[in-house]
Amino acid sequence: MNLSMEIPNKSLFVEGAKAFGIDLDKKRIEAFDLYLKELLKWNRKINLTAIRSEKGILLKHFLDSFSAYPYLPEGSFILDIGSGAGFPGIPLKIAQPTIELTLIDSVRKKVDFQRHVIRVLGLRGAEAIHGRVQDRGILQDLGGRFDIVLSRAFSDLQTLLALSLPFLKPHGTVIAMKGEVEDEEMRILTGTGGIPYRLQRIIPLILPFSSFRRTILLFEKI
Repeated sequence: MNLSMEIPNKSLFVEGAKAFGIDLDKKRIEAFDLYLKELLKWNRKINLTAIRSEKGILLKHFLDSFSAYPYLPEGSFILDIGSGAGFPGIPLKIAQPTIELTLIDSVRKKVDFQRHVIRVLGLRGAEAIHGRVQDRGILQDLGGRFDIVLSRAFSDLQTLLALSLPFLKPHGTVIAMKGEVEDEEMRILTGTGGIPYRLQRIIPLILPFSSFRRTILLFEKI
């Protein structure tokens, strides 16, 4: 397989993906290789991520994005809020092509990069929108459309839940991808501050081949 990823890093990535139930075939590995190369190239000109090493991107961005994969039913309509350089939405779309993905970010250059990646990878059923979820036009266009709203390290839990609410279908799910949850944020887990959600699951995990601790929080709109 003639890929530019160094073999040790590629092996870590492929084996790490299996920890989340993802078996990467040649086509998907090639897509991630291209995504990685484009991210490294663009990142030299604009600040897309503070992580600049190949291995760091594979572990801390690509594999971290995969941690939400087990909770995405096939064919789901998914909104990724504050998607930055496309995480976690684009890696999840590559791994699970049946999802319909919408990415939103307030930084124009990051959205330009997302659109570039979507185009060069030929990702059908994916779009990137420049704006804020609070914008009236975005609320009107996208309200009530999604099975899942997900976000990685975006704001605090209560703000994420409040902003996600109008975009979800009835009984839709918010997937909050966090680091180790702070004691202050844990208080929301015994209630949702009057926002109509039910906490479904708390999943602590350690990313494969690292010591990075993460927490996945699943909330159902009620």
